[in-house]
Amino acid sequence: MKYLFYTATLICTIAFKSYGQEAAPASQTYNFSVLDCVNYAYEHQNTVVNAALDIKSAEYKVKETTGIGLPQINGTASFQDYLKIPTTLLPGEFFGAPGTFVPVKFGVKYQSNLGVSLNQILFNGSYLVGLQASKTYRELSQRNYTRSKITANVAVTKAYYQVLVSNEQIKLYDANIAQLKQQVDQTVAQNKQGFVEKIDVDRISVQYNNLITNRENVVRSLALNYELLKFQMGMPIDNNLVLTDKLNDINLDNNVAEMTTDTGFYHNRIEYALQETTKKLNELDLKNKKSTYLPSLNANGSYSASYQDNNFSKLYSQVFPSSYIGLTLNVPIFSGGQRLNQVRQAKIEVQKSSNDLANLKNTINLDAKVAAVSYINGLQSLNNQKRNQVLALEVLRVAKIKYQTGVGSSIEVTQAQTALESADNNYIQSLYDAMVSKVDLDKAYGRIK
Repeated sequence: MKYLFYTATLICTIAFKSYGQEAAPASQTYNFSVLDCVNYAYEHQNTVVNAALDIKSAEYKVKETTGIGLPQINGTASFQDYLKIPTTLLPGEFFGAPGTFVPVKFGVKYQSNLGVSLNQILFNGSYLVGLQASKTYRELSQRNYTRSKITANVAVTKAYYQVLVSNEQIKLYDANIAQLKQQVDQTVAQNKQGFVEKIDVDRISVQYNNLITNRENVVRSLALNYELLKFQMGMPIDNNLVLTDKLNDINLDNNVAEMTTDTGFYHNRIEYALQETTKKLNELDLKNKKSTYLPSLNANGSYSASYQDNNFSKLYSQVFPSSYIGLTLNVPIFSGGQRLNQVRQAKIEVQKSSNDLANLKNTINLDAKVAAVSYINGLQSLNNQKRNQVLALEVLRVAKIKYQTGVGSSIEVTQAQTALESADNNYIQSLYDAMVSKVDLDKAYGRIK
């Protein structure tokens, strides 16, 4: 019994482990450039995927609207079993009994009808406008798809740059930690020999420990930055992502002057195109309201077969067919002023969309100028922080020499080290700001598609 229990337990354990391995496949590794990450987001990012589905839905909407103008054919079938045949009272004069009413039953117990009807629009102004509107709606969905791609592109690119900058920050910390470790070792050795005081060792040790802690914080932040990048891409968090681009591959040339020469760049902005589509839809709505003044003409026809008998078995033995074809003309005459006021409201919406379009143009121009200034300032700040790094490194070198030769103090070295760390941090921040402002500049001038 114990052997059977042990065997059953072992089989269940193996099966459970096998199922777990199948249910949780091994994570994949991707070596991606920033362009690869953007293209991956186009295919997997939820917002972009849903926007692509909206395009398909719009295609079906166009077909649905087109189908309204095609022949509409319907079939009908009915069966009645009159448990009590309807009774009608006829004047008694017909039966030689004036002044009275004689009950008479008309009809048979069983009745059945089979029919088919057809309706075809020959002219309807609203239908014609609806066809145009459905195609414009499809255009709107396509432009919304483009906007979602641009949004994903910007988010992924910024997240990618954040990872690159964090890696660069870790490299700077490693360089500072390496050179400070040598200084710590030298100071400890000098303290043992009695050349420096214990407070000098403590002071530089505090600085070294702070560097180690700051580096560990950046490493943890780097892991989160990777997770954020994968999230923006729509990539499963468990997958491994290796970035192939380097900071040196990113072009930060000051080419603002080339962009500002194009005064019609606002047409490249997807926001402007979307507002144009909105205006077009409002104009079609106005056209639709006006079309309600026009008559509509439909062709229709019907064929039906009627079956009647008091005996159910003979119900379908004899048929009484009927059919017709005809035209239906509907001419609107008076609606209490409803159509007139609907047209007036639609005209106001068109005017509002025109105002919004003009205001959006000004907003885009202002946005572009702000982005250009931010980019130029970012580049200047970056160049300045690079120079500050070089100066801070030189100040530290001189402070070390002075301290080693006995003409300087350890406080001077510590201050120089702190200044270098501050210069490195400022450089990292200005580097990220410049890269982000480059992305914002490209977006502002409609260069991201």
